[in-house]
Parts: sequence; structure tokens; C-alpha cells
Amino acid sequence: MPKPAIIIDNGSSFTRAGFAGQKKPKFVLRTMLLPPCSAGTMWETQRHHTTTESTTAFTVAPRTYPLKHGIIEDWDGMENLWNHLFFCGLRALPEEQPVLMANSPSCPSTNREKVAEVLFESFRVPALHMANTGFLSLCAYGRVTGLAVEAGAGVSHATSICLGQTWREATYCLGVAGGFLSNYLHSLLMESPNDPSVLKALKKKTVIQLKKQCCYVSMDYEGDLCDRGFHHPARFQVPDGQWITLDKERYCCPEPLFQPKLVHQSSPGLHHLALQSLQKVPDHARRDTVGNIVLSGGSSMFPGFPERMCLELNALFHSTGCQIQVLASPERGIAAWAGGSMAASLTSFQHAWMAKGEYQEHGAEYVHKMFQ
Repeated sequence: MPKPAIIIDNGSSFTRAGFAGQKKPKFVLRTMLLPPCSAGTMWETQRHHTTTESTTAFTVAPRTYPLKHGIIEDWDGMENLWNHLFFCGLRALPEEQPVLMANSPSCPSTNREKVAEVLFESFRVPALHMANTGFLSLCAYGRVTGLAVEAGAGVSHATSICLGQTWREATYCLGVAGGFLSNYLHSLLMESPNDPSVLKALKKKTVIQLKKQCCYVSMDYEGDLCDRGFHHPARFQVPDGQWITLDKERYCCPEPLFQPKLVHQSSPGLHHLALQSLQKVPDHARRDTVGNIVLSGGSSMFPGFPERMCLELNALFHSTGCQIQVLASPERGIAAWAGGSMAASLTSFQHAWMAKGEYQEHGAEYVHKMFQ
């Protein structure tokens, strides 16, 4: 195929798009409903190419999201968002380039069929590949076998993969993720000594900034709650000039990733889900899987998250005598997209595309045969 593939990773918070072989996405925008876009028709007429990265801004009110917890719920909204990506962001003609679409492990089979239908029918793409974000995250680390621990914006997962094949029975989901933690941080702050009027006026964007700049994962949560003097408060200036002080909120915010019971969820923590996933892997593949545990997703970027995950997993595996290593790339926040970019640029990958002719012959259900 003469032109590089288009790589799209639809996250609950952001959608990333770019071309195979690139290290970073060319275009990133919020996964939200956008106003109707006429750029597609204009672009097809003008055939105007650009080499600069688009910085187009979109204003929408009210803000609503077509994708939740990794599952597309509003197909018209999602199709319009892809329209923006292709024509406004990438300045690309989708009928001329294959598309690799990243899928959440939570994505139901009907979603995958609908993605194929929209891309082949509405955008007339010549070829399509659909890949699990866990597998793509492994690819970003140069692996095809291992355990991907993904902590994103809408949902978190632990997924075991062997030689590129996802063990569906070894895929576990946690409802605690970035969006949930932002709301949790706000509730924690409302109980703090800060001025209530300032806290009530905080916009979601500011709370997210607070979370990213000030919060971290504790290595000893219960101990830190008892020894308050060990950790230092952080001050944050909000847009109106007021100051907020974060104390224990700094490490309490991300703790539900490891202790969901703190937010009244009955699910085990992400490290326990990782263990459960590994236990479902067949014996002959378990050693290689355990040796390649990788982190991905924006919520894995908390300082201390990799070290805590490694500490917890080693405690769980203590009786086996196995020493666990956790791989944490500085770019793990975009690992799924980067893995797709790497995979689609390989010569050996070119047999993995589902061609438009195959879709027309077999229908959307063919995705299940093509992409396990």
C-alpha cells in the first residue's frame, strides 16, 4: 500500500490519530460531540495537502461524549468526530489509506462490526485492521507476549496476550480510571480546610490539572495516613488567582486504583486483576507473560504508580520466588497509539489487513475471523 496507514486510538477522554511510522500522534482532540463538519466535502474538492500539524479548536456546548468506558454509544457523534480527524486534523483522504483502529478490551463484538461498517461504507477506506489496546501497548514496548496493565480515562484493564493473541478469559476490567479519579479528587477537596466557595467554583479542567500536577501514588497508603508529617502539602493557583492547598488528597486521589473499596466498589485492585489475568494464562505461556508486564494509559502516569504496581505484584508472587519487573515507558500515556504506529509500519503486518473486497464479500461479521 503506497500511503502509510492511519492510526486511530479512541480514548474515553482523548482520541489520537496519526500515520504509521510516526512516534507520536499528529492530531489529538477530545472524544466529544463536535458540531457538524463540512471540511470533508471541501477537502475532497480542493485536494489541498499540508505538512503542519493542525491546531484546530472546536467549541461545543454542552459537552457530551459519544464514547464511555471504551464503548461507543453515539455512532453519529463518533462518525462526525472521525470526519474531523480525517479531514480537519490529518488532511487525509480515508479512501486512499488503510486504517488501524484501536479497540478497548471492553469493546463488545457488535461495536467492532459497526466500526467496520462505518469505515468501509461512510469513509470508503481500502483496508482496515482492528487491534486490542492491550496488544498495541505491548507492541509499543517491542513485545507480542505479556500482560498489559492499562489505566486510562474511562476504564482500566489487565489483559494477557500470547504471541499477539488476546486471552479474552484473561481480560479483567476496573471501573476506576482517570475521569472517576478527577471526580474523587474534587470530593476529597470539598472535605478539606480550603475555602468552600473556591472549591465549588472549580471547573473540571482545573481539577484535572490539579490531579496531574499534584497527585501521586503512595508506596504505603495506610502508613502515610498515620504519619502525616512524612508527605509535604502542595499549593496550586487556580485561574482566578486563588490558592488551593493539597495535603493527604495528593496520595488519596489515585489510591482507588489499588483499593477500589475506598470508593465503594467491590472489584479487586488493579494489581489483583493483573494476578487473576496471569493465573488464567496456560502454564506453557505463563513464564513469558509474567516476564513482560507493561503499563499504559494516562492514569498510569501518576508518580509512584509503576513502583507501587511492582511492589504489590511482588508481594502477591512472593510465595513463588518469582521476581516481578514492570516496564514503564515515559511515553506510556500514548502506548496504544504508538504500538499501532509501530505494528502497521512493519512489512510483516501487511497480510493482516481486512480489504474492502473482503468486507463486501463477507460482511461486517468477518472482523471476528480476521481479528481475534
